[in-house]
Amino acid sequence: MDTLKALSENLRKGDGLKVKELTQAALRDGISAQTIIDKGLFAGMAEVGRLFKEEEIYVPEVLMAAKAMQAGVDVLEPLLASAGNKPMGKIILGTVKGDVHNLGRNLVGIMLKGIGFKVIDLGENVSPEKFVDAAISEKAQLIGMSALLTTTMPYMKATIEALQKAGLKGKVKTMIGGACVTQRYADEIGADAYGENAGVAVDKANKLLGLK
Repeated sequence: MDTLKALSENLRKGDGLKVKELTQAALRDGISAQTIIDKGLFAGMAEVGRLFKEEEIYVPEVLMAAKAMQAGVDVLEPLLASAGNKPMGKIILGTVKGDVHNLGRNLVGIMLKGIGFKVIDLGENVSPEKFVDAAISEKAQLIGMSALLTTTMPYMKATIEALQKAGLKGKVKTMIGGACVTQRYADEIGADAYGENAGVAVDKANKLLGLK
């Protein structure tokens, strides 16, 4: 498994060229695409998430690691598609109605994809109805909402209420985050989790979906 360890380490360093070479080498050694994903790419991205959460690395390093991971995924994608591999779960992400900030949400999406989730990013200015419709159509297990403006926070509560009205509260978990959001507010509106930063959000997504 030395190749997989090297793959993981080079992903963490953000060396996309080396990640691509090692992914191809692992395939030549007879290692399955799924094993390369799980023990190489996902393992590396999980370490990136841990380091980011503990503030040992910062946003630029996360973005470089994500780009390096994509270099390996590009090699493996045709093999994974033909094998019918399924993601760990589906997560809807979006910045709530009236808000157009995206950096934190983008980071969360990158890191969730990096550990094997299918992420449907609805972008910015997402209404409660759009969140609920996407959760239904995609059969998602979790909705992650972001807000940076205090004036837009009520749309988080409105989304949870819309989920309840649709009979989905509890079936579709909810997590909120953003500079203006607190654990207290999450408790007030009945959100299932609060992600104070991208690393914590990924950990809590795993826990909410029973994967950690």
